[in-house]
Amino acid sequence: MRSLGPLLALTCLGSGGVLLLGRHLLLQRPGLTPATPVAALERERRFSPDPVRRRDAALLLVANEDAARQRSPDQAWISRLLRNQAWGQDPLAAVVLKRSAQAASRQGDGVGSERLWSQLLRRFPKSPATADALYALGRKQPGLRQRLLTQFPAHPAALAAAVEAGPAGAGHLARWGARWPGAREVITKACGAPPSDPVRRDELAQALARLGDPAGARTCLGDTAGSPATQLELARTLIRQSDSREQAEAQLLELARRQPDSPEALEAVRLLADGTSPSSLERLSSLPPALQETAPVQARRALVLGQTSSTLAVLQRWPKDPASWDLQWQQARERLLREDWRGAAVLLGTSALDPDAMAAPLDARRRFWLALSQWELGERPQAKAGWADLLARYPGGYYGWRAAQRLGRGDLVLDPATAPPLRDGTWRPLMSGLDDLDGLWRLGQNLEAWEQWRHLRGEDAITSPQHLVLEGRLRRGVGDQWTGLGQLEQASLRAPSSDCALQMELALSQAEPAFVDVLNQAGQQERVPAALLAAVAKQESRFSPAVRSPVGAVGLLQLMPETAAELAGGPTTPDSLENPELNATLGGRYLRQLMDRWQGNPFLVAASYNAGPQAAAGWSNPRLKTLPEWWVEAIPYPETRLYVKKVLGNLWTYQNTDLPLCS
Repeated sequence: MRSLGPLLALTCLGSGGVLLLGRHLLLQRPGLTPATPVAALERERRFSPDPVRRRDAALLLVANEDAARQRSPDQAWISRLLRNQAWGQDPLAAVVLKRSAQAASRQGDGVGSERLWSQLLRRFPKSPATADALYALGRKQPGLRQRLLTQFPAHPAALAAAVEAGPAGAGHLARWGARWPGAREVITKACGAPPSDPVRRDELAQALARLGDPAGARTCLGDTAGSPATQLELARTLIRQSDSREQAEAQLLELARRQPDSPEALEAVRLLADGTSPSSLERLSSLPPALQETAPVQARRALVLGQTSSTLAVLQRWPKDPASWDLQWQQARERLLREDWRGAAVLLGTSALDPDAMAAPLDARRRFWLALSQWELGERPQAKAGWADLLARYPGGYYGWRAAQRLGRGDLVLDPATAPPLRDGTWRPLMSGLDDLDGLWRLGQNLEAWEQWRHLRGEDAITSPQHLVLEGRLRRGVGDQWTGLGQLEQASLRAPSSDCALQMELALSQAEPAFVDVLNQAGQQERVPAALLAAVAKQESRFSPAVRSPVGAVGLLQLMPETAAELAGGPTTPDSLENPELNATLGGRYLRQLMDRWQGNPFLVAASYNAGPQAAAGWSNPRLKTLPEWWVEAIPYPETRLYVKKVLGNLWTYQNTDLPLCS
């Protein structure tokens, strides 16, 4: 009996040790993500001893709703997967209730759906998922719709409810979601109502100006001038219209003179300094003295003078201002086109600017042309060192490609027989710093993550490059390629080149194509590298099949219906060209024709796709072979100049996804 006590103690210690070891081993297992194979998720859901992993697996299995509908149209299997998982008060339980309610509704079980929505509202009143419950239950209880607008004003469910409310919801839409589908019509209708509160009118007018409707905004304002913010939005919209630039510049000058100390005045000055009308320079002289002593104004004057000394003076005074960066390039480019390599090298190699503060694409451009100037001056070791440094810092994009080609470290692959297939991007954590948001993303709940972020950021404008990257990834995660890629592009022009982690995230996010299977199939069928199709689609439509240009081009590769009909050998309709498969096939067929015409020269292929083969033929000269980068800079159409660099940079990036990033 005396040995029983020690024996029991040893037994307990041993059991405890086994339990601790088992828990340790469970914690050491890699987390489940959207990259986990379906078969592995099924095993985890059924047999894992860890309830958290069972729940994670269940959510991941229902993450892709489109695939789920193909597997089981009645959606009953979703409810079976999610129930009996002991969710408790885990915040994910709110998401599970929402998904279950939606599944019940799709099955026609209105009573069950309403019961689940009510349960969600009762158990998780503050969860963003509850916004959908308020929307659904609000059909019978109007008071819940008002609660939705108040508690979750930026949530997509609230924006949908505001649209349904008609003119009564116009103010809410103007403030929280003017770009939401149907919002513009509601706001316009509200502006046509009898005069109301001037503040509300101004808010509605500002929203219409942001939407590119200056006439509607003016109608909404009536006889009033509008707030400085509204005046600025109106001028921004007008300045993009060639026949309204004079009017826009006059408005910008008036705004800056009336409100010289306002933030809007500083932005007005920046826009005015970029003016292209004959009188824009004269208007700068009419600004208040304090505003004349700003970087945009002084940079514009230095640009007109064209002297190296005046340019360097501006760069030294404002080394971190984007106006200085633009001035440096404009002056250097003018010298490059004159083949004044020494003058260009002086401007591009100046220590006046802070390259760490400069955006990465601008710094890559500066480094490439500085090295090329040195090469043309006979300073070959310095040029090679400059290109090698550029390639180490910014391996992707147009200038990464040109540096690699100059150093003999790689080139574009345009032979369809040897070109690598287009590859899907690898799933990556969101790393937002918000645990709930990161958790939703990890479990494939992209729509829930986006809706939660939209609720969290509210009406705050997205300005920081970090938030632009975050929102860009979230938007792409829910299929909004147009806005998502646009925000990533904005981020690339705002993120300092010295932020290595952010530059890596940007590079990876921008290197992820869409419609990979469609483009690979079209490329194989039409004998065109799939990466070239993706490169063109990204620049033409940002991978948005329903996009239509003002001149009538449609779809992924922005085909004109007449051109598409000729390529198809029969009539096509704009609606049919929104089909990604058809659009990619016909776009690939056209690219094949261009590649045959230009013997695979990528510069002429890209230029022809944008400006037409006849225009590109008129630009062809010996410089295309001896100094192709110079040839691109000499293209007389600014749009085509940028287009060629973007498309060929995209192509290089898609074909070299394993390049080392940021050193």
